[in-house]
Amino acid sequence: MFKLILKNAFRHRMRTLLTIVGLAISILAFGLLRTAVSAWYTGVEASSQTRLITRNAVSLVFALPLSYKEKILGIPGVTGISYAYWFGGTYIDMKNFFPQFAVEPESYLDLHPEYALTEKEKEDFLKQRNSCVVGAALVRKHGWKLGDTVRLTGTIFAGDWDLVIRGVYHGSGQFTDENQMLLHWQYVDETMQRVMPEMSGYVGWYMVRIAGPDDAARVSAAIDSRFENSLAETKTETERAFNMSFISMLSAIITALRLISVVIVAIMLLVLANTMTMTARERIPEYAVLKAVGFRAQRLSALIIGESVLIAIAGGLVGILSLFPTCAAFSQFVAKNLSGFFPVFRLAYSTIGMATAITIVVGIVAGLFPTFRVARMKTADGLRHIG
Repeated sequence: MFKLILKNAFRHRMRTLLTIVGLAISILAFGLLRTAVSAWYTGVEASSQTRLITRNAVSLVFALPLSYKEKILGIPGVTGISYAYWFGGTYIDMKNFFPQFAVEPESYLDLHPEYALTEKEKEDFLKQRNSCVVGAALVRKHGWKLGDTVRLTGTIFAGDWDLVIRGVYHGSGQFTDENQMLLHWQYVDETMQRVMPEMSGYVGWYMVRIAGPDDAARVSAAIDSRFENSLAETKTETERAFNMSFISMLSAIITALRLISVVIVAIMLLVLANTMTMTARERIPEYAVLKAVGFRAQRLSALIIGESVLIAIAGGLVGILSLFPTCAAFSQFVAKNLSGFFPVFRLAYSTIGMATAITIVVGIVAGLFPTFRVARMKTADGLRHIG
């Protein structure tokens, strides 16, 4: 049966090869789109189950008083706390955008063990107020090295800020963002005390560590109730929910990408179904002869669906193999031009599995259309058929 399926599949070589190429391109496009969608969810995948984010209940734009730190730390179930502020500086120009956070360095690194630094780098960073730590991806992109001075032009915190690189962190997990800069919150705050006192003594949000995921709801409610009816009410949520709130702002784009990927699957189905329908119509007299010599409908169905699946697998295999170099090349492009939006652009095993499953399903479904016709065909009618 397999030999017969193989010979039938490549009887019209040009038609089969064009179908395989069409399927391969479709799988390649599908894989790239799904990888782009997965890249949007990088921050969500990297979220810790034991970290909460406490921010201003009105909006993340509004700050919280530094005095909240000790009050939050005193709530039962809280095992650690740190804070950060979006710095929002510009390096050379807006084309070089990357996230910068003014943080309390010791507690921030303690709460984020996924940022791997050497002990010496950590010690140097803690000692020097005007120092910073940058991700390995930023170092590769801009050609920085330890000891270099990076000048940022403040947009929120006005002025030029010269920061000395004292550490380069590497992500301990595959979804850790290596495109960030961490600097001292106290250095920023002390400068604001001199030039803009009204901005001093505030943080953007708090990172709260809890003992376990089961405590998240209780501790979140306790924190928010603690500051209820205050001048700066809070909203506390899990780190995953916090990151998801940013993705929801781009929900229209993500939905569009998902719809396009569905359209691509439909195109694959139509391309292969058209090929199999043409093939079956040309071979109706042959199928009638096979019926006449004793082939049952199940055997004929296996021949047609087997041929369809074989062509689909061939196209899917070419497309999946093409995904690896294409995603690698696109990842380099993203690292140079879009790292602020796609911190991690990596082909996931789930995408490969999804593409493989879709290939097999499309092959089976595309073979069903001609199979029904051949199964219901009378032998005499098939022998009289002129293709």
